[in-house]
Amino acid sequence: MIILGFDYPDDCYFDLDNDMWCRPLADGRVQVGVSAFGVQISGNHFYMCRPKPVGNEVEQGKTVGVVELSKTVVTIKTPVSGTIVEINTALEETPELIHQDPYGAGWISVIQASDWERDRAQLAHGADLVEQAERRMRLEPVDDWIKP
Repeated sequence: MIILGFDYPDDCYFDLDNDMWCRPLADGRVQVGVSAFGVQISGNHFYMCRPKPVGNEVEQGKTVGVVELSKTVVTIKTPVSGTIVEINTALEETPELIHQDPYGAGWISVIQASDWERDRAQLAHGADLVEQAERRMRLEPVDDWIKP
């Protein structure tokens, strides 16, 4: 679905506070990445992405990795708790995949969720997504590029 000009795929759940998405996969695994809106407000320039290594335990809303933007290094927060079981090694050589294809080749990690039902209740999805996403986007001084 498109909200104010930004893609919010129907198969994803969103942590709008941290501008992250997650997509349930098979066997309780969940793929995570930065939302298209998060990419836009970051300045569209990812120069480095370092997810936490495989085997690390992560907690919803806590650090899953770091990214270098044009003039700063920032932490990225996971929308789901669990154990990292895979990282996108393509980002080592091509971190710009995050802004080129945030919901495809630009994913960051795959996490074996420890309590998907609990985490999912904290994420935006479906009918509630439009209102919540619009409210989140309006918090940024971005009126010149948000589409009505």
